[in-house]
Amino acid sequence: MHNKYSILLPTYNEVQNLPIIIWLIIKYMDESGFDYEIIVIDDGSPDGTQDAALALQKIYGESKIILRPREKKLGLGTAYIHGIKHATGNFIVIMDADLSHHPKAIPQFIELQQKNNYDLVSGTRYVGDGGVYGWDFKRKLVSRGANFLTQLLLRPGASDLTGSFRLYKKDVLQKLIDNCVSKGYVFQMEMIIRARQLNYTIGEVPITFVDRVYGESKLGGSEIFQFAKALLYLFATT
Repeated sequence: MHNKYSILLPTYNEVQNLPIIIWLIIKYMDESGFDYEIIVIDDGSPDGTQDAALALQKIYGESKIILRPREKKLGLGTAYIHGIKHATGNFIVIMDADLSHHPKAIPQFIELQQKNNYDLVSGTRYVGDGGVYGWDFKRKLVSRGANFLTQLLLRPGASDLTGSFRLYKKDVLQKLIDNCVSKGYVFQMEMIIRARQLNYTIGEVPITFVDRVYGESKLGGSEIFQFAKALLYLFATT
């Protein structure tokens, strides 16, 4: 069967990063020879991200770059739900557009998935060669702390729950989305927990997570609070 990979790129104010991330995705995907499309889901960025996306579409073609913008900022979880509706691939890659995820890992995800027929493959920052660059100690502590807390409470058996760099079989992702209650930052974590509950197989690839090159960090104090709150909620319901 012919496999096609739909790469979902939710964006909000990524005008500086978008040309680089798309160039990198295309470079590594073309080199590896896998069939793919990039779906840019912009949440009404005021900084011109959509103009950049249109220009990139002209360069690379409408079959490679698919633009599916939304009116306003509606959050990550719903961006994936929106994106999957427009995906023509039977596999979905989810990643950040802010250069914190290096596209060179995508072919590694695909190869691992093909080798073991995994339902999903997750890029993990805490295994093997994976690491975090450019994070200050507090951020590291919070991220590791969040992961440790989750492990402790939920024992999901995947070492990086909050990571958002993943490859899914499309039907698996759809089923997980249907089972998820959270829509924001915690969405990624809940996906892994639900995947465990549904006995999906999960592969892991060590990745290096590079902190944002441009712009502000997405992880503020309020989000950490939301994370803790949602974690307790998940713990109560699983």
